[in-house]
Amino acid sequence: MWWDERVSARFRRNLQPTLTYWSVFFSFGLCIAFLGPTLLDLRCQTQSSLSQITWVFFSQQFCLLLGSCLGGVFKRTLAQSLFALFASSLAISLVFAIIPLCHNVVVLAVVMAVAGLAMGCIDTISNMQLVKIYQKDSAIFLQALHFFVGFGALLSPLIADPFLSDTNCILSNSTANASSNLPHIRKSLVPHHPGNLSHFDLPMKGMVVTRVSYAFWIMALINLPVPIAVFFLLYKERMVPCFSSSSHPLLSADELAMEARPTEKDDLSTTVQRPPAGGHDDLFSCCQSKNFRGASFTYFAVHVTGALVLFMTDGIVGEYSGFVYSYAVEEPLSVIHKVAGYLPSLFWGFITLGRLISIPVSYRMKPATMVFINVVGVLITFLLLLIFSRSVIFLFVGTASLGLFLSSTFPSMLAYTEDILQYQGCATTVLVTGAGIGEMVLQLLVGSIIHDQGSYSFLVCGMIFGGLAFTFYAFLLFFHRMYPKPSADVDDVSPDKPAVTDDAGHYQR
Repeated sequence: MWWDERVSARFRRNLQPTLTYWSVFFSFGLCIAFLGPTLLDLRCQTQSSLSQITWVFFSQQFCLLLGSCLGGVFKRTLAQSLFALFASSLAISLVFAIIPLCHNVVVLAVVMAVAGLAMGCIDTISNMQLVKIYQKDSAIFLQALHFFVGFGALLSPLIADPFLSDTNCILSNSTANASSNLPHIRKSLVPHHPGNLSHFDLPMKGMVVTRVSYAFWIMALINLPVPIAVFFLLYKERMVPCFSSSSHPLLSADELAMEARPTEKDDLSTTVQRPPAGGHDDLFSCCQSKNFRGASFTYFAVHVTGALVLFMTDGIVGEYSGFVYSYAVEEPLSVIHKVAGYLPSLFWGFITLGRLISIPVSYRMKPATMVFINVVGVLITFLLLLIFSRSVIFLFVGTASLGLFLSSTFPSMLAYTEDILQYQGCATTVLVTGAGIGEMVLQLLVGSIIHDQGSYSFLVCGMIFGGLAFTFYAFLLFFHRMYPKPSADVDDVSPDKPAVTDDAGHYQR
């Protein structure tokens, strides 16, 4: 194997939980990407206007952000984390099964809000648990985790595509003209920005003819093994109530990492300037004043600058995937609609490819180096896109390049920030929340700017966001140099060292 025996042994000891967390993130990806291509058919199903149905995007994304903030609540024990993941992954399957039964746009928005909460919990808890298990070896496993998001995000549109309506799915006297615009409207649907569709007129009354229900039921069945896998992990850990009496629960990862280690070197750990032990809280617990006592300025600065980097980079992912089609079909490029439709797929495809490539690369390269390459690559790509803004060929090349550079930013930044903070504090929760806010806010902002200033501002905004991401990363490097280093004795007993035989990340005795 291309990694060393120590990491390989740790992976083998944690094989089932690791695969379970990866599969749960597949559910996350499956749920995050289906709404765009199916939204027109859901508009027909609910017999709502385009402006009304696009607010379903907001319902999902806002509750995803809320779920990310609250996800840390369930971290206190391994049992709470696994039960939350089981409930969340099962909720996603139920959401897929219930969506075809939603014939009112408000009901659909509520159902998508439930999906958003489940996705937010999955996002926070899965990242937290992998960081707890592998700690300084977590970078490679986080890269794999985020590959499964991309894989799910690629799969769900492919499942939905054969069942999407080729003509308007509400039959009325005015469908002829509307149907000719349907492919363009489908590609123009942008989350959180319904105003850009106000000039399209589609019928709201008539006979509904859509087969998209089959796509959702297929996705519900595909996702069903995920909650089953989480249940099996709960069963193995003797955490299912009706099976828990036969033997004592196995020692959890957070009990080992957060309790056993400090007792060995409790006096030495006080030499390192840290916030109180027991980090990885939910966002609201992180903001309590008791967590600030004894924490240095750099402790807060690392959290804030790390979150701001992801605010910008995840915001770029959202705004680029949402508006690249609209940019391509407008002047001066004027790409035909069918060709421009490949751009979002190309972007997400190279994000998934980049995450796959990053799995072995992250073992040989430090997370800090990977993030530096990513933010510089994003900045250079946007600069070249501006220079060659009239070249259709370079738009495709730049889209692929941007996908590659953005692909590993989140897991690399998470691994780097957690490493700086010595796996204390609230880095995972704060970074996940910052990324979610960025994806929402920047997409709204760019949509408004494009509406007022024209399509060229799309690339200008991307260049500005890329420059800000690089600036915040430079500040993060500066604060890293100022952050208190752990003492040699404390570091020697950290669970990532090969001399320690009782690995802090393992689930079994």
